[in-house]
Amino acid sequence: MSKSDKLLVKILLGNSDANIPFEPLCQLLKNLGFNERIRGSHHIFSQEGIEEILNLQAKKGKAKAYQVKQVRNVILKYKLGGQDADSL
Repeated sequence: MSKSDKLLVKILLGNSDANIPFEPLCQLLKNLGFNERIRGSHHIFSQEGIEEILNLQAKKGKAKAYQVKQVRNVILKYKLGGQDADSL
């Protein structure tokens, strides 16, 4: 299992939203097909066919817990992440 897969599982389990590292989360979203746009400290992710826009900010190198929850909800709603995500 790759680091990206482990991070995806950690996000989907929802046990440690405050402990998700920011940069790997951004990389995971890019791997899932999101486009990244940066405005100051805001990293804005969007994707064709997905209504929600994810606006993320780092706080001491970690993603904010409520933003991780938003990412999880989008991944589950649109069934992103392949078959590993479906088995959780």
